[in-house]
Amino acid sequence: MSGAVPRPALTHFASVTVEVGEVLDLGETIDGRRRVVPIRGGSVAGNGWSGRVLDAGADFQLYPSADTAYLTATYVIEAGDGTRLFVENKALRAGRPEDLARMVSGCTVDPSLIYFRCAPRITAATDSAFAWVNSRLFVGSGVRTPDSVRLEFFAVD
Repeated sequence: MSGAVPRPALTHFASVTVEVGEVLDLGETIDGRRRVVPIRGGSVAGNGWSGRVLDAGADFQLYPSADTAYLTATYVIEAGDGTRLFVENKALRAGRPEDLARMVSGCTVDPSLIYFRCAPRITAATDSAFAWVNSRLFVGSGVRTPDSVRLEFFAVD
């Protein structure tokens, strides 16, 4: 076996702002506190392209402890050329219990106090200009504000 193992690099794919609706709090379950946050729209700016987040999705949240949240958001981005990209974004949000509690209650929390990383899976029609996303991994980071989530997505090269 010869050759070095390639080191991954990151290429910026898009800046995404997801507008969210009123939180549905399901309360404490056997797995932890469950919440569902409707996705109501938003905007996308990529390298040489732009689009919008459609009012079609939700963020399913699980808080197994006071300092950790597991998030799974599913939604659709519509690029300016009409291509629709399906996003299934799995994320981890962690921080001090008091900071997460303030965020959950709708307060703004300094983003440096919250670890918010994600691994979005993005798919598109195989005959579209975005077909290449079907064969790439993506990673990202995010910031939660009271009425939106700001995300930066990167393709792993």
